[in-house]
Amino acid sequence: MSRHIQVTFDAHDPRALSSFWRDVLGYVHPGPPGVDLPAGADPLAAWDDFLARIGVPEDQRNSRSAIEDPAGTGPRVFFQQVPEDKAGKNRVHLDVRAAPGLRGEERMAALEAECARLVGLGATRGRRYEPEPPIGAGHIVLTDPEGNEFCLD
Repeated sequence: MSRHIQVTFDAHDPRALSSFWRDVLGYVHPGPPGVDLPAGADPLAAWDDFLARIGVPEDQRNSRSAIEDPAGTGPRVFFQQVPEDKAGKNRVHLDVRAAPGLRGEERMAALEAECARLVGLGATRGRRYEPEPPIGAGHIVLTDPEGNEFCLD
């Protein structure tokens, strides 16, 4: 039997980091439990209303956030507030598959275009790794706004 997974990030600002990753992955913020959101409604505003209604103090309303794949196939991503800073290199990281099936210069051009979009969202570009056939197809390393490494693959 297979298992579903959730990827969890420790964060200083769960709402901001979840918004970044929402835009990177094309995910959505789910609405609060039991709340039917009308089309075009802001789920984060709905969460603010929901948390206020159930008595969560304002200073605790950004203690967690989540995003989900609207198609329901990718893992849920959860963000939890922690007080400490990131201390070292990630032992696990995400690979954002931005150029599946592409090879050589066409692949690297697609990765560069996606890299520019992600930098515009708040990512920081790291290093570009050139293709090294037959195994290495080439990729770009970036960090998210809180310093978590990830790859454009």
